Amino acid sequence: MKRARKILVVVHCILNANAKVYPLAKVRGVHKEVVKEHLDAGLGLIQLPCPELTYLGTNRWGMTREQYDHSNFRSHCEAILRAAVTEMEAFIRGGYEIVGILGMDGSPNCGVHRTCMGYTGGEIGTGEGIRRQLSQLVMVESQGVFMEVLATLLKGRGIHIPFLAVDEENPCDSE
Repeated sequence: MKRARKILVVVHCILNANAKVYPLAKVRGVHKEVVKEHLDAGLGLIQLPCPELTYLGTNRWGMTREQYDHSNFRSHCEAILRAAVTEMEAFIRGGYEIVGILGMDGSPNCGVHRTCMGYTGGEIGTGEGIRRQLSQLVMVESQGVFMEVLATLLKGRGIHIPFLAVDEENPCDSE
């Protein structure tokens, strides 16, 4: 049997940058440099669904963690993660090793170590309103909402998988 029996779980935009908020994609499609070494090592991949795309579609705007951190969105995350968590559990029970869950630091949802905060409320408008909103945006050391929900679901099933991260600003510098 030629199987490596090792799997890496990746957030959606690593394998499909088209899911990113326009114009934030750093590549045209797949972050090849991020996954190449894992593919060369024979790892299988599980692609997580994109919570922002499945919640708001492709014509959404950039938002912060505070804007996603509400009960309806958390319920949405739980619902779209059920199948992936069940799949991970099945592989683990089958003797496979899930070497990690690879998130995207900087994302309000898929950040592992860093996420975007700073929502100030109201309409953005033009000119001064946009400058005010942008001046409030900061990266903080915290998990994104989706990663937090995933960690909770895994813990509830007694599954322990390390969380890894790609830096959204420098995706080739992954940990």
